[in-house]
Amino acid sequence: MDVLAGLLDGPRARGAFLLRSILEPPWSLRVQDEAPLTLVTMVRGTAWIIPADGAAVRLRVGDVAVVRGPDPYTVADDPATEPQAVINPGGVCSAPDGQGLRELTDLGVRTWGSGLTGSDVLITGTYQLRGEISQRLLDALPPLLVVTEDVWDCPLMPLVSAEIGKEQPGQEVVLDRLLDLLLIAVLRAWFARPDAEAPAWYRAQGDPVVGRALRLLQDNPAHPWTVASLAARTGVSRASLARRFTALVGEPPMTYLAGWRLALAADLLRGTDATLDAIARQVGYGSAFALSTAFKRANGISPQAYRTGASAQVRAAGA
Repeated sequence: MDVLAGLLDGPRARGAFLLRSILEPPWSLRVQDEAPLTLVTMVRGTAWIIPADGAAVRLRVGDVAVVRGPDPYTVADDPATEPQAVINPGGVCSAPDGQGLRELTDLGVRTWGSGLTGSDVLITGTYQLRGEISQRLLDALPPLLVVTEDVWDCPLMPLVSAEIGKEQPGQEVVLDRLLDLLLIAVLRAWFARPDAEAPAWYRAQGDPVVGRALRLLQDNPAHPWTVASLAARTGVSRASLARRFTALVGEPPMTYLAGWRLALAADLLRGTDATLDAIARQVGYGSAFALSTAFKRANGISPQAYRTGASAQVRAAGA
């Protein structure tokens, strides 16, 4: 797999929070759900996203915004409109004073707002849990990015809009996968811009040597890789690969591999009941002890403590 696919494979949506909002100006939503990543797109009308720091950005029909958490932000018909509702962790909504909502109500399946005839319609899709495998991706993104409708051609938006209001068997999985596809499409469009400041690991995929090395490491992290064996598979000398990889990716091959292995281990700890020994073998460590030592050195806590904390996050998100 390529690097972007690998980074998106871990935090892919699992019961993501998706909501269609139908609103009539003036309206304003204060979002402080602490989610790691949220997509907002306009279906009808316009809106403004006002980040915690930085200038407000206008959204028009077909535009998609990606907001990187956990800082709060506001979505409104106008930057000057005072918030009517607050979105808290887990998608729990309240009035700004903490009381029940009066002006905004449930309008049907995954739909709320001020009425079905509202002039502004937006769809929000939220990744609720932070997975370690996504941290390299999250670190590469600005707090707020917007891909405008005029610079990309994406057939997914009508499909998302049509599916969000359905309640059929397997619908949650359908929506999760559509959110994943939309995120990948948005990020590809963002990184492909002529003025894009794409991360080094993304740009390096286009290099015939380093790109192949990255794919080898991504596809088979459990292999006992050395710089020499990786160089042999990419058709260059050991010194040449080490120099070229470090220059393009920003870190040596084995350092990158170690980070990838630990990210995979974190995701397995969070998402499976596999034993530490089984996880160690799966990601390329010779024993549970070796994995535990490396994991604690990198993350400051033991694998067991990480698993316990991740389980608590999942329970809190589902509450």
